[in-house]
Amino acid sequence: MENVDVLTIAAHPDDIELTCSGTLLKMVDKGYSVGILDLTQGEMGTRGTAELRAQEAEAARVVIGARFRERLNFGDSRLTASVENRFALAEKIREARPKTVILPYWEGRHPDHYITATLGYEACYAAGLKQLPVGGQPHRPKKILYASMYWEVKPSFLVDITPQWERKLASINCFSSQFAGDMRDITEL
Repeated sequence: MENVDVLTIAAHPDDIELTCSGTLLKMVDKGYSVGILDLTQGEMGTRGTAELRAQEAEAARVVIGARFRERLNFGDSRLTASVENRFALAEKIREARPKTVILPYWEGRHPDHYITATLGYEACYAAGLKQLPVGGQPHRPKKILYASMYWEVKPSFLVDITPQWERKLASINCFSSQFAGDMRDITEL
């Protein structure tokens, strides 16, 4: 793992693509470095296997232009905001040393999503504690942003990703195991 300007943290492979890949693409286009952490392997997904989702996640990383994508193993549908997970994630944040972290919005129907929001927030704080018993030098990101995949959430700001739209769709399409049919239909929304 290397240092990045923006680190995005999500529960499952494909969450980043659905929520904020357009923003990541825009950041890469502007010369910023980005990294991705998936907290689970996506092993409980209805479709596909953890191995297939790993291949899809790597393909999406290439489309996005992220410097790295790491898949942790905090347990799909068993994710908790435990102290152990907080410390493990804080160590990853120290390794990446991001200025900005993007987390999932703290409300949603999937518990792993809102737990990731809590766990990510707590880990960002913990990573800056000098006495934290994990590796790396203390580092606390300057900004935490939240991305939502639910229409009910009213955002405080929007990022225009019109120039990145086709590549965002390409990153989503990397996860063919997760979506029935052709993602071209999404452009009709």
